[in-house]
Amino acid sequence: MGEAQPIGMKQKHLVLVHGANHGAWSWYKVKPLLEAAGHRVTAIDLAASGINVKRIQDVHTMNDYTQPLLDVLASLPPNEKVMLVGHSLGGLNLAVAAEKFPEKISVAVYLTAFMPDTKNKPSYVLEQFFETTPKDAWMDTQFTPYDNTTSNPSSVSMFFGPKFLAFMLYQLSPIQDLELAKLLVRPGSLFVDDLSKANKFTSEGFGSVTRVYVVCKEDVGITKQFQHWMIENSSVDQVIEIEGADHMAMFSKPNELCDCLSQIANEYA
Repeated sequence: MGEAQPIGMKQKHLVLVHGANHGAWSWYKVKPLLEAAGHRVTAIDLAASGINVKRIQDVHTMNDYTQPLLDVLASLPPNEKVMLVGHSLGGLNLAVAAEKFPEKISVAVYLTAFMPDTKNKPSYVLEQFFETTPKDAWMDTQFTPYDNTTSNPSSVSMFFGPKFLAFMLYQLSPIQDLELAKLLVRPGSLFVDDLSKANKFTSEGFGSVTRVYVVCKEDVGITKQFQHWMIENSSVDQVIEIEGADHMAMFSKPNELCDCLSQIANEYA
């Protein structure tokens, strides 16, 4: 049981956004910990993720992929703000949401996540990531062109293989969580082609939202070096590091992540 909140303390609302191929299920350890700490928590499935009924072949843009998050923000009562937490690719969903609803976000938390800037096109961080990542690091990940009947046949889907999950994302996480991921991951996309044609994020939208970056120091999927490069490339208000966390900090260090997010909520939300 969590401790009772002091009288007069306003409950913080945290919205958790998963990474590529994953779903709301990836927060199953952290969500109850945050709720026990007194927070209100919403974990969403993005389009074609988790139990969302769409197929990735029917999702052609980052905006379409982000729509479930946009729907949550659009449904908030007037003057209510939330703390957004984006993991991995979920950082770009946060940017899309912040561009459209900056007034609805008290703070955006990037958990070893792709964080764009306002100087370059939205695809820039992903393109830099591909340039600096050896091809063999993708192991058994499958990249498959969308079928030619789609309106955007240059789009490519991505599906993490069991080796990639085990050695690049979950190497310090419990084996049970790795097995859960093998059962539940679904094909997704990085939407690089779409993002390369999209307008830059603006200083008035995405750039106006308070940002905190949470570095996972043992991440080999998005390395500590690349995380710090993104921090330098796009300024943030605070940087917090979690020792011993692989890419899936919600599995490898759930208690430490909960404490970290609670600290951010209490300071900014």
